[in-house]
Amino acid sequence: MKTKAPASTHKKVVLVLADRKSLRGYLNPARLGQLDPIDVLTPDGEHVQFPVAKVRSIFFVREFSDEFLPQRKAFLSRPKLDGLWVKLRFHDGETLEGVIPNDLLSLLDNGLQITPPDLNSSTDRIFVPRAALAEVTVLGVVGIARRKPAAAAAAQPRLFNE
Repeated sequence: MKTKAPASTHKKVVLVLADRKSLRGYLNPARLGQLDPIDVLTPDGEHVQFPVAKVRSIFFVREFSDEFLPQRKAFLSRPKLDGLWVKLRFHDGETLEGVIPNDLLSLLDNGLQITPPDLNSSTDRIFVPRAALAEVTVLGVVGIARRKPAAAAAAQPRLFNE
């Protein structure tokens, strides 16, 4: 019986620090938001830790390149992805739009994981710690409204007889 090799849990990331310096490396996204020092494994094999307060954002990228920042920082029209359409404002005034899951439990974490507006860039998603944000604005709820079937509405008993 063949045993399958475990898939790597570390994803390619570009860490942008509060002073705008960037660091390429590998990160386990499952532990993101649970531990205060963020553990990054550099391409050279070094293990580096950064406090969450010093991290501005973490870009999950397909390939390491100099073009990890999305070209568009806002949607041109209403996004098609299901979730909450949000606008993030950093302490320096820069803004970034994205879509987050429509789940209150994800908002209780140490930060937000957003899907950026430019889906064709090398960035799949972005993690932004709460400490880096000055404001989060919900621009809209995108998705299908959960409606009750018409048969269930007809089966409901009347409160008052007519």
